[in-house]
Amino acid sequence: MDLLEISEKRTLKREDAAQLLHGIADSLARHNGVEFQQSGKTLTVRVPEKVSVEVEVEVESDESSIEIEISW
Repeated sequence: MDLLEISEKRTLKREDAAQLLHGIADSLARHNGVEFQQSGKTLTVRVPEKVSVEVEVEVESDESSIEIEISW
């Protein structure tokens, strides 16, 4: 199967970023998958019962980040 990748970077208010994460979490919990939309197309990613989760936190003097990766 060929690689299919959707990548999007945008600036959101903290509350809107939290809402985005809540939506992904709710979809994982209820539907065993996550839907992504871009350019009028919808991609549904099926997620198995067990996954690997990696959380990385970087704190610097001028910028910080939290990266969450879920893979299977």
